[in-house]
Amino acid sequence: MTARLKRFVKLWVDLFNEHELLDRASGISFAVLKALVPLTLLGLALLGAVGQRHVWQETMFPALQPHVQPATARAIDTAVERIFSTDSAGLIVFAAIVALWYISGSVRGVMTATNRIYECEETRSWKERYPLSFGLAAAIAVCVIGSALAVLAGPALVSGGALEVVVALGRWLVAAALLALAVGLLMRFAPVERRSKGWVSGGSILVILSWVAASMVFRLLVTEVLNFKTATGSLGIFLVLTGYVYTSSIIFLLGVEVNELLRADAEESQHGLLHMLGIARQ
Repeated sequence: MTARLKRFVKLWVDLFNEHELLDRASGISFAVLKALVPLTLLGLALLGAVGQRHVWQETMFPALQPHVQPATARAIDTAVERIFSTDSAGLIVFAAIVALWYISGSVRGVMTATNRIYECEETRSWKERYPLSFGLAAAIAVCVIGSALAVLAGPALVSGGALEVVVALGRWLVAAALLALAVGLLMRFAPVERRSKGWVSGGSILVILSWVAASMVFRLLVTEVLNFKTATGSLGIFLVLTGYVYTSSIIFLLGVEVNELLRADAEESQHGLLHMLGIARQ
């Protein structure tokens, strides 16, 4: 058991070093952080455009208000209400363009990282990579905003009864399905060499489950441990957000790495799960 554990640890240390997973995750997370601002603007503008301002007023703002200083809460609420009162069409177009540009940058970062994990060279020209990155960015934006709106706006669709229970459960299933679709699209189309759908689906499930677990840990930190009402706590918001996005990027790349290990071992020999997880690899 000790020897297997040592081989397992050595394998992953070597993979992290060889494929530069932490460096790649850092670049991807930086691009994602830049995209969060226009994505947030786009989501709020869409809420206003479809007449769902009450989602902010009754769900999002009450959840945010207890964790920040009163002055900060009022400033945020004033800024959001101003977004609702502006021309939605113009804001939606502007935010969508900026978000697509930043998200496409993170997609190109994923392309480079997955190619490194698959140990293949990028042979696509920029004329192919850039349109593909914009297409994937658009799909990811739709999935992410759709999952957020499903969770936040879902309860407003019903007023009570048994249907409310169905919606309460269904919104999380819809959100998980949309996020799994986004991860699957990245795993399928980002690398220059595509893998079979079976391995992509397995990696997507692993990423989503790990991401949900990480999200629960960070939610516990934000709601129960950290205090954002102090001066240093206000700065801590950015540290927590950066750590969360960085951790999510690492989780995604780990899912791709596990996918590749499973695929390679399955092609070389039909051994058990321990071998497929890389424990028996030398």
